[in-house]
Amino acid sequence: MPRLALSEDFVADLVSLQRPVQKEVSDAIQMFRSMTVPQLHASKGMHLEKLEGARDPRIRTIRITKLHRGVLLAPDDGSDLFTLLRVAPHDDAINWACKRAYSVNGATAALEVRNVEMLEQMERHLETKADTTPVRLFAGHSDTVLRDLGIDDQVLRLARVCVTADDLKVMVPPTMPADQYEALEYLALGYSAEEVWDQLIAPRGQTVRTAQGRPEVTLTEAILNTPDRIVEVTGPGELERILTEDLARWRVFLHPAQRRYAYHPGFTGPAQVTGGPGTGKTVVALHRVRHLLRSGRAGDRILLTTFTNAMAAALRDSLALLLGDTDAHLLERVDVTTVDSLAARVVREARGTSPRPLSAAAEKSAWTRAVGREEVPWTERFLSQEYRNVVLAQGLRTPEEYLRCARRGRGTPVGRVQRARLWRVMEQFAADLASRGSATYTQLCDQAARVLAGTGPRYRHVVVDEAQDLHPAQWRVLRACAAPGADDMFLVGDPHQRIYDSRVSLRSLGVDVRGRSSVLRLNYRSTEEILRWSASLLDGQPVGRLGEDDDEDGGGDGGRDSLRGYRSQLHGRVPAARGHANQDEELRALVGQVRTWIDQDGVKPSEVAVCARFNTLVDAVIARLRREGVPAVAVKDDPGPEVSGVRVATMHAMKGLEFRCVAVVGVTSGVLPFAPQVTPVEVDPVQHRSDLLAEHCLLFVACTRARDALALSWSGERSRLLDPVAG
Repeated sequence: MPRLALSEDFVADLVSLQRPVQKEVSDAIQMFRSMTVPQLHASKGMHLEKLEGARDPRIRTIRITKLHRGVLLAPDDGSDLFTLLRVAPHDDAINWACKRAYSVNGATAALEVRNVEMLEQMERHLETKADTTPVRLFAGHSDTVLRDLGIDDQVLRLARVCVTADDLKVMVPPTMPADQYEALEYLALGYSAEEVWDQLIAPRGQTVRTAQGRPEVTLTEAILNTPDRIVEVTGPGELERILTEDLARWRVFLHPAQRRYAYHPGFTGPAQVTGGPGTGKTVVALHRVRHLLRSGRAGDRILLTTFTNAMAAALRDSLALLLGDTDAHLLERVDVTTVDSLAARVVREARGTSPRPLSAAAEKSAWTRAVGREEVPWTERFLSQEYRNVVLAQGLRTPEEYLRCARRGRGTPVGRVQRARLWRVMEQFAADLASRGSATYTQLCDQAARVLAGTGPRYRHVVVDEAQDLHPAQWRVLRACAAPGADDMFLVGDPHQRIYDSRVSLRSLGVDVRGRSSVLRLNYRSTEEILRWSASLLDGQPVGRLGEDDDEDGGGDGGRDSLRGYRSQLHGRVPAARGHANQDEELRALVGQVRTWIDQDGVKPSEVAVCARFNTLVDAVIARLRREGVPAVAVKDDPGPEVSGVRVATMHAMKGLEFRCVAVVGVTSGVLPFAPQVTPVEVDPVQHRSDLLAEHCLLFVACTRARDALALSWSGERSRLLDPVAG
């Protein structure tokens, strides 16, 4: 009987399918494994066939369902091991299969894939460009050197017509084989061929060299040598195990385009990876931690940190899963916590106690008390923003420092006399909190940064997830946690998901990522339809680059980030957006949508989420779903994976989560944008733009939690934030 292995891409396809289709796939796999190879070729049910015009003669397709076909890589070395590469609708599967070719890398002995058709088109384009350019990107490296690094004939031709590094960037994996792209990328960055061999190829451990410099590795051996990317089906329950117990394990696997960042041999200073939703930034951060643990000294400690407690708990679980039993002992060297929790611990250890964190309501009351002691023409909101975004952001200690400071990000001019009055009010606010033994979270971080400045670093490496939402005071804590040097800090984030007002110049805080900043543009989670629809919510919005404030480049408008080029290889239904006469009708329609996803599409209740702006509607949704017999649980109650029920949460609480189907309800003009959260333009035009952008980003975050299906609804007047896509 033939042996069968499943690639990670196949598992990703399978997970995205509806439950009844998954069952048909499982049945087809069991039938495949029960036949002999001759029976496979003769079976009309399997319909195993070669593709006319396929770029790789070993590519086969088989019938999976009436509408779906599987793409297989057949053995050509006497083995009986077939590998399922993809499962997709018939035409999509055929189109994908005809353009791809698989090979064994000449240096790393790894299985690799390329889009032959796309590379041929690029070669013709670059040849025309290179004809008029005497200097080529890889002119300093001979064919022999490049072949020794695993560059094969097709990629060598492409390398010879690359004029600039930008020419190479358009061929990122999976268009070009990942190992070959990585070798060329390092050469383009100025690494020598010897350094590329030592840092990229030798550590992989699979290299077997003959007198001709080629690995003696068959196709089957290459497949079996990649257990992190391909798993062999060894028994009748293997597929079900992958879809249940091992599904989380697949989610911490890297795609080739991500690996070169996670396993970079060593950055000379802070490094940064940005990317849109679903591009795998968190997975890159987790693998970076594993790399640092394995390659560092035994005593080196690592801080893995993020924005919320829920995200920290998820990071901790995922890191344990990634390390597995073999490296479980390495977890002792990693602290996984939020920046705020770390700050509270630092202050408590230094002083014996730490202030009680202040709630938003208590902070507003404290500002009201401060304003009452001295009549001023400013609102509590203005004072809170001034204190947080100027005083605490810059770590100002004296009224003289405040008088001299540049109030970056603030659009309301304030003279010297006004600043003196502002300082007195803010000083009274801080003294009032101190007398009550409390502090805001930002104050706690400001205090912790001062403590660490005196006690010195606590960690060798700091890895930061969701970096876009951290305040400058939090960055000062993190900068003080690790001494400046190689691999001191590794940051991942997405400025398009910045839902808090935390503009920051990382360079001014000693976190300079120039020359060590990369962008991920391939979405592995959501369909292209959901990605494009959600991205249109931010059309025309001035999203700044991660870690650059409005004055970063001296021009007053900072560097702008863009979702241009972000894409997904998954496809599905276009998101639905519908209005209703009142909330009762909206909730009735929501129940019908959720039932359709569960009953007709075969989605588990725990794979469905509903989110709203505020807890009042969250509570109403939970009550309505339960009344209609649909199990529902609140995300804030931290239900474990064993708890069945639709997950319901506020939009803010959806950050960092993902679900197969998501319904966003209550998208009305009264809550998005929410007027109390948006500074009036006549009061402060700069703050107004920042607040409004945060509202756009919040809706964008909520929508991009969906993998397969997205539905939005409102009652009454819809939010104007939907105008770009629903107008």
